[in-house]
Amino acid sequence: MRPEDYLAEGEMAWCPGCGNFAIRKALAQALSALALPPERVVLVTGIGQAAKIVHYLKVNGFNGLHGRTIAAAAGIKMANPTLTVIAESGDGDLYGEGGNHLLHNIRRNLDIAVIAHDNRVYGLTKGQASPTAPKGYTTRAQPFGVLSRPLNPLALALALGAGFVAQSFSGEVERTAEIIARAIRYKGFALVNVVHPCPSWNRVHTFAWYKERLWPVEEAGHDPQDRRAALAVALEAGERIPVGVLLEAPPEPTWEERHPVLQKGPLVGRPLPRPEELRSLLAEFF
Repeated sequence: MRPEDYLAEGEMAWCPGCGNFAIRKALAQALSALALPPERVVLVTGIGQAAKIVHYLKVNGFNGLHGRTIAAAAGIKMANPTLTVIAESGDGDLYGEGGNHLLHNIRRNLDIAVIAHDNRVYGLTKGQASPTAPKGYTTRAQPFGVLSRPLNPLALALALGAGFVAQSFSGEVERTAEIIARAIRYKGFALVNVVHPCPSWNRVHTFAWYKERLWPVEEAGHDPQDRRAALAVALEAGERIPVGVLLEAPPEPTWEERHPVLQKGPLVGRPLPRPEELRSLLAEFF
């Protein structure tokens, strides 16, 4: 299928100039490059401007609760491991409300790709700082500036043992599409943090601001098999913004492969228990 075959028609409720448009285009290109049938792909999102992407692509979609994007994706993958499951949402949804699910599903090593739209603000709720906003960044909700240190999602994922960790810039669609395709293809937990501007609410981190600071790690001779080197790159991030694949480690057994219940095959398609079996099980608790 062509990339445009994955794009749904209709009006999109994103502001002009938003990086979400480019990320949508990159995801469609990645799906096309992998020749994935739309009926075998599930895109899971939460709440926010980025989360609306599920309505703008022709694949199976699940639009869930704020911060529960990865939890829903995990449930879908465990129920039917034959599906390609992509969790995609904003930096607030995935790293703020959903931070706990991020931590523990990295530990589980579910075979899902997580794509974060990182613009350092909550775009849907009018621009308050997200967990990735730098200290001192001012918004209407933080007029005295952000007091907390910013979350470093790349370092976090690497420290917890994620097998695939990457970052891209929405202004570079081809590079982003290639990285997303590699993340989807990777067998295990994959995180792609896509930095992008929010022209409506973030007037500091603009296209020009990012372009001046991008640091392609492959051009610096970075070895994506070296976790320690990847962590060093992630921790160095600040004025320089690393883009590219920081880590693509040899795959390890996934949660679905190790879970004893799933050893018998997907939960989907198994015969349902008979009513008398359920009654006998419930009777044990009374």
